[in-house]
This record gives sequence, C-alpha cells and structure tokens, in this order.
Amino acid sequence: MPDRLSIDPKSPHHIAAVFQHEVAIRFNGKERFDVEEYCISEGWIRVPAGKTLDRKGKPLMIKLKGKVEASYK
Repeated sequence: MPDRLSIDPKSPHHIAAVFQHEVAIRFNGKERFDVEEYCISEGWIRVPAGKTLDRKGKPLMIKLKGKVEASYK
C-alpha cells in the first residue's frame, strides 16, 4: 500500500491501480469506511465533516490524527 493515498481523481496522491481491489483503512484500531485521504507516515486521515459542504459543493473535510493502517480486503 502507498504511504499516502486519496480517492479524489484530481489529487496528486490518487493512484488508480490501487483501487482495482477494495482498500481497508483501520484508524486507531477501528475500521473506517468514510476515509477520503490518508497518510500512514504522518498518522492522519481526512473524513467528511457531517453534511457540511464547501462553496464548490464538495463535502467539507476534517483531519483526524492517530494510528493509520491500510491493507487490501
């Protein structure tokens, strides 16, 4: 798994080949299904902040810090 990965195709950290299989993200010991981007070495994930949208209509993201583990299902 790459150290940093994003599901947004416009991001420089998006790698389409990784998404040919399902990716599982564990954050602080619990599996998360709403992760938009993660970085293992820096220990953070970006997730949507509820139903809040930015001015372009995309979900507003917040960064959570903790232990991140990524693997294929």
